[in-house]
Amino acid sequence: MISTLCRFMFACLLLPCLWTAALAQAVSFPELNSAVPGHQDVTYFDLAKMIVPDLKSGGDGFYTGGAPIEMRDILGGDDGGSPPEAVNLPNAAVLAIKAGGKDRLAILLDLGQAQDSAEGFAALALYDLTGKPKLLDAVNVGTDRSTYFRDPGKLPISAGDDALITMSTHFNSNQGYVGTILILVRDDRFEPIDQINTFDENVCAYKRTQDLSFRTLGGDKPYAAIKVTVTDATKPSGESCEEPAPKAVSHDISVTYRWNKARSRYASNSDAFEKLSAENAKRF
Repeated sequence: MISTLCRFMFACLLLPCLWTAALAQAVSFPELNSAVPGHQDVTYFDLAKMIVPDLKSGGDGFYTGGAPIEMRDILGGDDGGSPPEAVNLPNAAVLAIKAGGKDRLAILLDLGQAQDSAEGFAALALYDLTGKPKLLDAVNVGTDRSTYFRDPGKLPISAGDDALITMSTHFNSNQGYVGTILILVRDDRFEPIDQINTFDENVCAYKRTQDLSFRTLGGDKPYAAIKVTVTDATKPSGESCEEPAPKAVSHDISVTYRWNKARSRYASNSDAFEKLSAENAKRF
């Protein structure tokens, strides 16, 4: 299992961009012992204990506990990581959302990795705080070593509904792997819309990035269409390298997801992201 120190150092490397996203979309990272706004008798620790029942303060700013409660993988099947035997939590990622016209709280807890798993395990939990706090749903959204809410965190898809965006990632010396999941909240349960896999390279001769952007398109009912665009850009480094430098190039790959009433789910208008994932896999 990756050590707490390694996870902390990795989070620090991503902190500048994550902090910008947090400020823009009200993703917060409260201390677990702090009270939930508007609920002074309820702390985030109380909510986290619904996911890790034996969670306790470790006395060093971290909270420790055993395995989390049983939960399904957001993508279905058994492809997600295994839950760790023990967890270390410094805080939680918290995002207030709308679901079915009601106020809900989404909390993302990156619980780390099991010893026999290449992927991390990250619990995305949905709470109703209108009365006594109630855990409505919990799923594993970890598909790689570290998991976060991805900017912009949430997308308004109706007057009373938000879609969520999470990302799992890891980096080596010159490659970055990111899996992004779009998530619908319906009937107080998480449902996957799609997973989008992107791949970045930074080698001597060039840097190639695949950045994601999201926007909603009005007019559709009950949920707005969601347009996702990957900007695939290659930029020569200008350095003297053994391999030849490619030309500077940038192009967009877009997929639109619309609500399919007959299938009762979002459906994409293209398999472009699947093709991109397959092309990226050849470059690993």
